[in-house]
Amino acid sequence: MKVVDKMNESIKAGKTFFSFEFFPPRTDEGVENLFDRQDRMASFGPTFCDITWGAGGTTADLTLDIAAKMQNMVCVETMMHLTCTNMPQSELESALDKVKSYGIQNILALRGDPPKGQDTFEVVEGGFSCALDLVKYIRNKYGEYFGITVAGYPEAHPDAIVSDAAEMDKIYWNDLHYLKEKIEAGGEVIITQLFYDVDRFVKFVKDCRGLGITVPIVPGIMPIMTYGGFKRMTSFCKTAIPQDISDTLEGIKDNDEAVKAFGIDLGVKMCKRLLEEGTPGLHMYTLNLESAAVGILEQLGLINKKQIARTLPWRPAATSKRQTEQVRPIFWSNRPRAYLKRTSDWDSYPAGRWGNAASPAYGTLSDYQFMRRHTGSTKRAEKAKEAWGASLNSLQDVYRVFTKYTSGTGVSVLPWSEMDSLQLETGYIKDQLVALNRKGFLTINSQPGVNGACSTDPKVGWGGPNGYVYQKAYVEFFTSPENFRALEPKLKAASSITYMAVNAKGDMISNVGPTDVNAVTWGVFPAKEIVQPTVVDPQSFAVWKDEAFGLWTSEWGALYEKGSRSSQIIDDIASTWYLVSVVDNDFIHGNLFGLLTSEDIPAAPSSNGNGKA
Repeated sequence: MKVVDKMNESIKAGKTFFSFEFFPPRTDEGVENLFDRQDRMASFGPTFCDITWGAGGTTADLTLDIAAKMQNMVCVETMMHLTCTNMPQSELESALDKVKSYGIQNILALRGDPPKGQDTFEVVEGGFSCALDLVKYIRNKYGEYFGITVAGYPEAHPDAIVSDAAEMDKIYWNDLHYLKEKIEAGGEVIITQLFYDVDRFVKFVKDCRGLGITVPIVPGIMPIMTYGGFKRMTSFCKTAIPQDISDTLEGIKDNDEAVKAFGIDLGVKMCKRLLEEGTPGLHMYTLNLESAAVGILEQLGLINKKQIARTLPWRPAATSKRQTEQVRPIFWSNRPRAYLKRTSDWDSYPAGRWGNAASPAYGTLSDYQFMRRHTGSTKRAEKAKEAWGASLNSLQDVYRVFTKYTSGTGVSVLPWSEMDSLQLETGYIKDQLVALNRKGFLTINSQPGVNGACSTDPKVGWGGPNGYVYQKAYVEFFTSPENFRALEPKLKAASSITYMAVNAKGDMISNVGPTDVNAVTWGVFPAKEIVQPTVVDPQSFAVWKDEAFGLWTSEWGALYEKGSRSSQIIDDIASTWYLVSVVDNDFIHGNLFGLLTSEDIPAAPSSNGNGKA
C-alpha cells in the first residue's frame, strides 16, 4: 500500500502516525540483529519503515535484500531509498523491477551523496543528475504503481548552504521551488532532513503551503544519542543548532548517559511542539538503535509497550498478495518468518484461507534454509552454546534448557522460536509449561484457553475494540516414545481432546481425520463475520514436522562435534521422539494442562529413549 494513502487515512481520522528509518549494517551479525530489532519495533505499529541506500550505491544489493525481508518477513510497510549516485538508468530500472516483484510500493527518491573519496556529485554515464530526474523517470516508467516520497530541507540542501544571509535567502527559496517541481513531477510525500530548530521547520511548512505544496510534510527527527555522533552528523548536514542546545551539550559531553537522556528529553519537547503546530506525523531516524526513538514516542503517548494492538494474533504481511490472508496453521506461531517463506510462492488465499495444505506450493525445509538466522556466525554459535550448553551429558540437560526458557530464567532463545521472549499470553500457563518440561514434554507452541476475553486485553486481545476473543487450550511438544505411550491412554480417554503425534519418519498417531481442520482461535466483532485466524490440521502438521525435527540437528546439534556425546543425544531425540499436538476443544470447562501435568503421568526417564543413559 502507498504510504501516502496510509498517512491520509490517519490524518482524516485525527490520528498521529510515525515511522522508523534504518540503514544496512556492515556485518552479517549486524543484519541478524537488525531484523530482530525491526521485528520488535514493527510491533509498535509504525505507518512504514524505510531502509537507506548507501552512498554511491555501495549497499545496493543488501538494501534490496533487507527491503524484501522487511516487507515480506518483518511484515511492515516498507519504503526503499533509491539514489542517482553511480546508478545508470539500466541499474535503476533493475532495482525498481526487483522491489516491485517484492510487493514494495514506496520509494524515497534522492540524488544521493557523492561516492566515498569524492567531494562532489558527478553524473554517471547513462544516469540522472538530480532527484527530479529520478522522480520523473519512476512516474513515466511505472505509472502510479509506486508511491514516491522526496526529501525536503528546512534549511536548504547542505551543498547549497552559505554564510551570507542575503544569498542564503535566495538559495532557500530556489530550493523550495525545486521541491515544488519534484511534487509536480510525481512526489506524494515530503520527509525532511534532520533539524533541531523547530521554528525553522514551522516556517518551512508555511512557505511550502504558500507555494501551493499540499502533500504531507513529515519532520525527520534524529534523537541525540552521543555527543560525537551528534557533532559529526550536524557538521555533515550543516544543521543549525540553537544556542541553548549547544550550551547544554557542551556541559555534559563527557557523560554519555546524560547526553542520551538529554537527547530523549529534547526529542520529546521538539515533537510536542511540532504536533501542537499541526504536524501530522513523525519520521524517526533510528541509526539502527531502539531505545531513544521508542522512548520519545512512548513519552508522547504514541506507543504503549505494555499494550500492543494486534489486528490478528499474528502480524499480517504487508505485501498486497497476502492482504486477504486471515487463517494460518498454529504450528508456526513462534516461527512466522519460516511460515511466510514456505508459503511465499502461493498465488492466492481463497476466502482468507492459507490455501490447500496439501499443495505442492508448500515450500520444503531446504527452501527455507537461507532465511534461518545466521547459525554459522561465530557470535550466534557462542550465544546458542551459552543458552543450550557447551556440552550435554544427559537428557536432563536438555530438559533444563526448556524449563529455563519457559520459566524465563537464563535461556531466552530456542531453535523453534524466532521471538526474543515468550508471548505475553504464556504468562497464564507458565507454571504448567514449566511442569511439563520438567517431565520431559518439551513444549514449543502453546496457548491458554480463553472464553470471551475483551479484544483489547493486553495479553490475549486482538482484532480491534468492542470485540470478544476465544481460544482452545493448545500445546505442542516433543517427547520420548515411552512418555507418549504413557500419555496416549489419557488423551484417548478425554472426550474433549484431539491430538496428533508424529515421528521424524512420518509415523502418525491421531484421533482426527486426515482432512479435518480444527479452529483453535476465533473472535467476534461488531459488523463482522466471525474471524478464525489460527487452526490445527493434519496436513499442515505433516509439513511442519519436517522443519520442527530438522531444527534439532541444524540449529542445536550443529553446535557440537559430530559423534560426540552431545551430538548423539540431539540426534537420538530427532530420530526417535514424537512431536505431539494436543487441543482441548472444551474451551469453557477444559483442563488440558491439568491433565498433562497430573501425577499419574510418569516423570521423564533419565535415558534418552533407546536405553542409553
